[in-house]
Amino acid sequence: MADYPEDYKYTKEHEWISVDGNEGTIGITDHAQAELGDVVYIELPAVGDQLQAGQPFGTIESVKAVSELYAPVSGEVTAIHEELIDQLELFNEDPHGAAWMVRVRMADSSEIEALMSSGDYVSFLESAEGGH
Repeated sequence: MADYPEDYKYTKEHEWISVDGNEGTIGITDHAQAELGDVVYIELPAVGDQLQAGQPFGTIESVKAVSELYAPVSGEVTAIHEELIDQLELFNEDPHGAAWMVRVRMADSSEIEALMSSGDYVSFLESAEGGH
């Protein structure tokens, strides 16, 4: 099983967020990229867009499926990873690092508390896989 950085928080929709002050960097987990396979297209919001926790903010398309991306927290998009659009292989190579998608200025940092820790996320994956 992949290593999930312990200082990140995770969603049941397989996004991660790394928090620095009131800013969060968002990406998809190693589990998500493994399920997707080779990513062929990504649609991200624009800088200045408002994200709502639990709501879609973009889409990711692979050779297998099109999936919505869900915001782990609410806030304003402060940066998008422009280079990622031309380097989609980063999702498969470094999903928890180089393949970050957007940065947001969080509207309410307490939303982080509702997200899973690394250990909770791994337990969630194990219980989900056991349930199939």
